[in-house]
Amino acid sequence: MATVVRLTRMGRKKKPFYRIVVTDSRKRRDSGWIESIGYYNPMTEPEVIKFDEERLAYWTSVGAKMSDRVKRITGK
Repeated sequence: MATVVRLTRMGRKKKPFYRIVVTDSRKRRDSGWIESIGYYNPMTEPEVIKFDEERLAYWTSVGAKMSDRVKRITGK
């Protein structure tokens, strides 16, 4: 199974809120995920980014790929 760390959209129309999740790469963006490791809220000033660095390091060490957006917002 190819795992990926990516964003899944939450919130309502025109007020997005994202969870940073680990999921199977073949699943859809908002379908089931393995583990939620943080969240990202771009609508607040300043933007709120909170994630578990330890779990992110674990998942990348076991072969999970990070999406481009997750790499950018986490600074990894």
